Amino acid sequence: MIPLVLAAGLATFPALAEEAGEDSKSLMSRGFGMFMDGLRQEMAPAMDDLKDMAEQVGPSMRSFLQEMGPALAGMMDQVKDWTRYYPPEMLPNGDIILRRRPEPKATPKPEPEPGPATPDNSVIPEGGTDI
Repeated sequence: MIPLVLAAGLATFPALAEEAGEDSKSLMSRGFGMFMDGLRQEMAPAMDDLKDMAEQVGPSMRSFLQEMGPALAGMMDQVKDWTRYYPPEMLPNGDIILRRRPEPKATPKPEPEPGPATPDNSVIPEGGTDI
């Protein structure tokens, strides 16, 4: 997605440069224009490869999303916390399984220690004063 946005921005840059006129450009602006032209030339083969790949993969990806989209959305609604599962595994027969991680063992909370006892064996709350 980022290369497509970058390519769109690079494609519009020459039009903007022509509008400003060569005489009104500063040295920085001309340097930036030369940099962008070089970048566009270097990126052209990669962008062509990306375009070819998108043409090849696009129809199958669209079909996959149309068929599996509702099922994936349903699964996302049911699973609230993905950290509770191991990464998916593919079995030799092609089945894909999601194993759930074991529940962490709860550590028992220590019982609060009683405060100092009073003569009538009642406990003074912490921070309290026996009068």
